[in-house]
Amino acid sequence: MLSFLPAPITLILSFTCYAINTLFWLLPILIGSFLKALIPLNAWQSLFSYLLDAMASSWVAINSQIQNLFYKMKVNVTGLDQLTPKDWYMVVSNHQSWVDIVVLQRILHGKIPFLKFFLKKELIYVPFLGVAWWALDFPFMKRYSQSFLKKNPHLIGKDFETTKKACAKFKHKPVSVMNFVEGTRYTPEKHDRQKSPFSHLLRPKAGGMAFVLDAMGEHLNKIVNVTIHYPEKIPNFIDFLSGKVKQVNVYIETLPITDALMGDYANDKAHKKQFQKWLNELWQEKDRRIALFEDAK
Repeated sequence: MLSFLPAPITLILSFTCYAINTLFWLLPILIGSFLKALIPLNAWQSLFSYLLDAMASSWVAINSQIQNLFYKMKVNVTGLDQLTPKDWYMVVSNHQSWVDIVVLQRILHGKIPFLKFFLKKELIYVPFLGVAWWALDFPFMKRYSQSFLKKNPHLIGKDFETTKKACAKFKHKPVSVMNFVEGTRYTPEKHDRQKSPFSHLLRPKAGGMAFVLDAMGEHLNKIVNVTIHYPEKIPNFIDFLSGKVKQVNVYIETLPITDALMGDYANDKAHKKQFQKWLNELWQEKDRRIALFEDAK
């Protein structure tokens, strides 16, 4: 443990270790990505999907060891015993900091399949990273605005078809799809601007989650609802790298994906209203959970 080091030294050394670990795994992941793309056979691409996920998981595991080496960060987690790496999950969480991603990777590593994030389809053209995300089976979404669809009605439903096709690969391989339902990180300014009805959260955006469930419903079994709380203050990434995050509280509950959550969110008004009600009730409970964490400080 090197947690006794001054914060500036911890920042430099830990960042260097993360950079070395990332560069170490980036090259084999890129090579594996190009090899996977080279032969469009299902068995070949499936083999490389497992190999690439194993590499990405090793990257996460070493990052966690770096944290143990440099930081004295206590992570209090409840609910991990409900999870298994052999199931299909949608993971939803409140979002307060970029540190949330590191925390989620750390606590869920080995407990559920490697986390995948939905990405905008345009990101597939990012040099090197685009092909790596594709090879790691990150789903790419093509979303059209309502104004665009009014001008191009022949494209109605095409975004759903594209996303559903991208998710078909998860039928035979367990997956965890990550969704920060608030759409952005929490700040007091955003909270006030939204006039959020929650004390500790922003308003959840139902559309994106409903779209993913509609597109992937047959490939997902459960929802992993994660609540993250930082007792001292919401940290930025520099705080994390400097070892200033001393404690994180995480509460996890596993929920079934019921028939009531499935439906045509865009065109079925009754389903849309019901889904929004369900998500707001979920966020009300999450807000109460954070209040309990605050009271326990």
